[in-house]
Amino acid sequence: MSIIGESLKLAGLINYQKGSIVSKTIIDKKVGCVTLFAFDKGQRLSTHTAPFDAMIFVPDGEAEVVIAGKSNMVGTGDMIIMPAGRPHSVEAKKRFKMLLIMIRA
Repeated sequence: MSIIGESLKLAGLINYQKGSIVSKTIIDKKVGCVTLFAFDKGQRLSTHTAPFDAMIFVPDGEAEVVIAGKSNMVGTGDMIIMPAGRPHSVEAKKRFKMLLIMIRA
C-alpha cells in the first residue's frame, strides 16, 4: 500500500507486538530517513551514538530518552532532538510509538 499523497493517522501505521520493537520505514533517502517504531512496555534501544542529528516525535505512549547521561521523559505529542555523536538510549515506560527523523549532513 502506498502512503504517498494520502492523509493518514500516524499512530495507526504500525501496531504493537508483545515483547517486541516493530519498525516501519516511511522515507529512506540519501539526505535522511523517517522511521516509525512501536515499542512494547519495557523494550529499549541500548546506549549508542549516531553520526547525524535525529528527532523523535511521540504520537502515542511514554518513554525515557537518555542523552549523554541526562534523562528525559517524553509522552504523546512530545518531541526531542538527539545531537549527532552524543550517546543516547530509549526505553518504553508504557507502550510507546516514535517517529524517528534523521537528517544526514
